[in-house]
Amino acid sequence: MVATGHPLAAQAAARLLALGGSAVDAAIAADAVMGVVEPMATGIGGDLLAMLVPPGAEPQAYNGSGRSPAAFDPACLAAFPGQRLPERHVHTLTVPGAVRGWHDLHQRHGRADWRLLFGPAIEAARQGFAVSPVSAREWALFQPVIAADPVSARLYRADAVPAAGTVFSNPELAATLQAIAEDGPEAFYQGPAARAAEQASRARGGVLSASDFAAHRGEFAAPLRGRFRGLEVLECPPNTHGLAVLHALEALDALPLDPADPATAVAMVDAMDAAMAEAKRVVADPAGNTVCTVVVDAQGLAVTLMSSVFKRFGSGIGVPGAGFALQNRGFGFAAPGELNGAAPGKRPYHTVVPGAALRGGAFHAGFGVVGGAMQPQGHVQLMVRTAAWGQALQPAIDAPRWRLEARRALAIEAGTPEAVVRALRAAGYTEPAGLGELGGRSDFGGAQVVRRLDDGRLEGGSDRRKDGMALAC
Repeated sequence: MVATGHPLAAQAAARLLALGGSAVDAAIAADAVMGVVEPMATGIGGDLLAMLVPPGAEPQAYNGSGRSPAAFDPACLAAFPGQRLPERHVHTLTVPGAVRGWHDLHQRHGRADWRLLFGPAIEAARQGFAVSPVSAREWALFQPVIAADPVSARLYRADAVPAAGTVFSNPELAATLQAIAEDGPEAFYQGPAARAAEQASRARGGVLSASDFAAHRGEFAAPLRGRFRGLEVLECPPNTHGLAVLHALEALDALPLDPADPATAVAMVDAMDAAMAEAKRVVADPAGNTVCTVVVDAQGLAVTLMSSVFKRFGSGIGVPGAGFALQNRGFGFAAPGELNGAAPGKRPYHTVVPGAALRGGAFHAGFGVVGGAMQPQGHVQLMVRTAAWGQALQPAIDAPRWRLEARRALAIEAGTPEAVVRALRAAGYTEPAGLGELGGRSDFGGAQVVRRLDDGRLEGGSDRRKDGMALAC
């Protein structure tokens, strides 16, 4: 079973499974396609994180997030309000970790030939694909981001943003992916793409360099664990805010959580608000927008793989001749002096949190909810709906959500029962209008879930808020 954000990605995953590839092979193939068909959300200019549950073995988290440039000087922050970088600025550039992440995952869990993983993505980039409705809407909404950079403006057609159904191709990206397929990650981290990225950074006064690319490494780690309603919930450790999910679920597990009582919604938001505030305080490097793919193969290997360029189109800074834009994860740093303060060679607070759950020590579900700060909030809402309330998977995914945009600032999705809305507003959670790029029109995310039923069958769900699908393979 695969659940992912675009039909072409689902088909790519199914193809790899049919060829004898593992769940990880299928997830990589799907993720590579997602970087072609949703360039505002992900791509080789972004990061990758994953949660893996191998059959009969310990779960593993993978952190492929990149670091700030080695030459970054925190003294430059004195010029910015609150010593915080703007959302899109050349100093928010961090090293892209996705390509190295694909390779690290494949080395440990792949079965198919590396070169086979990229065929569907290369074909979509070279021959073109029909832009899907959700992507077209976001492309138009964030046109000013790509219009501000000459490389991105040309690459992503800022002068005539593609409408839904328009065929869009990216031959420069196809060539870069072809080089990665033929020569491995070194083609990206020690080749023309890295040098072109340095050129793009230097042209704007930045310090991201080809040597930063060459130095990038990801790592496997033990996941964080917590319990909720008989399940063991797995989240990625810092520098992600996955621990916020576990803190919120721990606070909620002892409560009755009556779905008919609006006070339950208030308790959920209160728990999430406190958990995210704690995460903001303690999450940092221990040494947006996003896409999610969940795959379970016939051997029982399960993977939740998520990649992201952070904000839509990332930094907006395109890499000349390489077909992609660089991420802006440095916006996640706090002011100097704080635990998550900006510094050279450091990973910022990261919003990408692939998750999974075990029942009786065995795989129960793999899940992710894209959308920056929506991700841990989406995990909690899905877990309450499915594990505490016993809702069916697809209705639980499609149900209206709430989203904390800041302390006590709460967006509430249309369709939420009026009694719940009144209870949340009476509890002091205000409208978030004017906060950030999506203030007042919040992104309530997009979930992808695969879970194993009691009879051993697999069930998949894909969010109606995105263009994706769940596909039995």
